[in-house]
Amino acid sequence: MAVNAADVKILRERTGAGIMECKGALTDSEGDIDKAVEILRKKGVASAEKRAGRETNEGMVDAYIHPGSRLGVLVEVNCETDFVAKTDDFKNFVKDIAMQVAATSAKVVSREEFPQDKIEKEKEIYTTQAKNEGKPENIIERYVQGKLEKYFQESVLLEQSFIKDPNKSVKDLLTEVIAKTGENIQVKRFVRFQLGE
Repeated sequence: MAVNAADVKILRERTGAGIMECKGALTDSEGDIDKAVEILRKKGVASAEKRAGRETNEGMVDAYIHPGSRLGVLVEVNCETDFVAKTDDFKNFVKDIAMQVAATSAKVVSREEFPQDKIEKEKEIYTTQAKNEGKPENIIERYVQGKLEKYFQESVLLEQSFIKDPNKSVKDLLTEVIAKTGENIQVKRFVRFQLGE
């Protein structure tokens, strides 16, 4: 099937993928742009997973100060090369992460960073709540697990809904930037300062 240049341009604008990748995805999807986007997203996830083990010693530290100077955020995001660290895609991603931290109550970057005693304490609270609400014994475990998942979605930066597009998570955004830049990228750490806290 022949792929026309207008469709390639549309697909590039929507995904940021290269010309050849867009042509291939349009060929595979028989010209259906939405299916081509899905194909490219799946490839992006696969390529991001391949890059996950590579070292990230470059990057940048950025700050976000909310108007009124009552709230500020410092964030460190790493990549593999200083070349990528200087690209607009990378810089915009870092700014988005700083704004995300300012706007939400993220406590850690990833679930693995949560101290086990904190998770156990949350489970204990949810179990007590379930018992106080009179939930049957056979449902309590699922109830606690559901509440814990919701807690992670609110408290873990990578699992939060992205503030600029709630249909994707911060991890989805990270995966897209990894696919665009071709490098492993990691949100290393952040700190959020609020006046009076």
